[in-house]
Amino acid sequence: MSYARQMLDTYPRSFDVDADVLTTVIDALSDCAQACNADNAADLGEQNVTEMAKCIRLCLDCADICTATAAVAGRQTEYAADVTRPLLESCVAICKNCGDECERHARMHEHCRVCGEACRRCEQACRALLDALK
Repeated sequence: MSYARQMLDTYPRSFDVDADVLTTVIDALSDCAQACNADNAADLGEQNVTEMAKCIRLCLDCADICTATAAVAGRQTEYAADVTRPLLESCVAICKNCGDECERHARMHEHCRVCGEACRRCEQACRALLDALK
């Protein structure tokens, strides 16, 4: 059981979204941020680092957006949809863009393949929570 789920299970009140959906999002956001940070470090170590500039920038952006979204989503208070929704929408957008860029490099760089997968999983999880908030 993830720490996110354990913490959600300790919350003394009910919240507005399904705990399984919320747990999946928090875990996916954390995993994606970690994968993007690791991919960024690996990209910087590549011989063709100038060709990786877009991937590096997108990984930095994705890690920051996922980290911020995880912080807000992980707070076990009543959701303010007008705050949560734009963060999730931003996360969907950056995860799609970062995942697309990582997939372009995946044949040559295994770290990009792994990062791309994390981005896709996070994109899907954020979409699921957006659907649950409607």
